[in-house]
Amino acid sequence: MNLEPANPRTNLPLAEQDVHREREEEARKIRRLQLMISMVTSVISQDPNLSLQEASELAAGAKRAALAMFPDKELAYDLLYKPRLQRLIRERFRLQ
Repeated sequence: MNLEPANPRTNLPLAEQDVHREREEEARKIRRLQLMISMVTSVISQDPNLSLQEASELAAGAKRAALAMFPDKELAYDLLYKPRLQRLIRERFRLQ
């Protein structure tokens, strides 16, 4: 006797399964981006040997990676993450 619950997605039409897979992939990419930004902010704020140049390179690399995952979302990146990273760099290196 099979006691495992049936997978509800296998009963969906193929088009709905594709939409569900796309949503799951989008959620994975968003989580990956959030984790990456979290790691970058941690390094910028906590590494005592990090130079201003290296911090700027980390921020630029984060933007490149984000745009590679979400090519059409540069405005969203500039609104959500860019100000956070700029503020962190200003505070960390006491810039005006």
